[in-house]
Amino acid sequence: MNQKLTSLFVMGAFMALGSQVAFANPDWSKVPKKDIHVIHPGVAPVEWVKSGDHSGASGLKKGETCAGCHITDGNKLDIDLKRLASKEMEPKGAPKTMTYPVSVQAAYDATNLYVRLTFKAPAGGADHSDKDNEVKATVMFPNDKVPLGDQAGCWAACHKDARTMPGADDKKTKYATPGAMDLMQWKSGGGGKAVDGTVTDKRNMEGGKAGVTAEGSKSGDTYTVTFTRKLAGGVNLAPGKAVPFGVAIHADNAGGRFHHVSFGHTIGLGADGDVKATKQ
Repeated sequence: MNQKLTSLFVMGAFMALGSQVAFANPDWSKVPKKDIHVIHPGVAPVEWVKSGDHSGASGLKKGETCAGCHITDGNKLDIDLKRLASKEMEPKGAPKTMTYPVSVQAAYDATNLYVRLTFKAPAGGADHSDKDNEVKATVMFPNDKVPLGDQAGCWAACHKDARTMPGADDKKTKYATPGAMDLMQWKSGGGGKAVDGTVTDKRNMEGGKAGVTAEGSKSGDTYTVTFTRKLAGGVNLAPGKAVPFGVAIHADNAGGRFHHVSFGHTIGLGADGDVKATKQ
């Protein structure tokens, strides 16, 4: 190999190495954590959230967020869990654990957003219909066309006529029209599987454009799930902005609506947010 070709080869190797370093997974020990509350929602769809049966409906009409009302100073949860666990709100039977924290970390670089969830998945649920997956962890990003997407998070895609709701069509899935949500999910079954999907007029568990990858592990009773997605893809994310998102965890082989979900929160990419993403 002549000197010129050797120089080009070495330069290319360094460029490839630099690219790998630039887009490597974050050093999570240097990324701050934020505990996000997830709650078993029972049969409380977005229609109920907006109705007179919900005392916060008037605040939503004024532009307030669910988290702004239910999360108090010191990140304490203020919600009537007894009502949510009642037969009225959960006719199949409430889980033993109605709420628990999910630790959320986020980082970003020029191309990707990285989100890491750490949580203890509780047992004692009333539904065990997903025999293949002990746990599923989901993060959703609504665009600005989703009604209440930036106020209610995942709740904006949960409607009273969706499957597993009382008397609903078992074929109708979550939907978020007008607008769309990116859905990224990790399933524990089969050694772990990543889902890159969307929620539009129905829930699509494939065909997403965010290039989602995911890795999950369990140590003792604690799960750690790490997602990677493109900034530009599906719901476009951009540095300098706060990105709305929501978290959902299916634990104890739960399926359908028998999950625990967060309120709507934000990830700040070089901006203020409930979760502050660290720049790589």
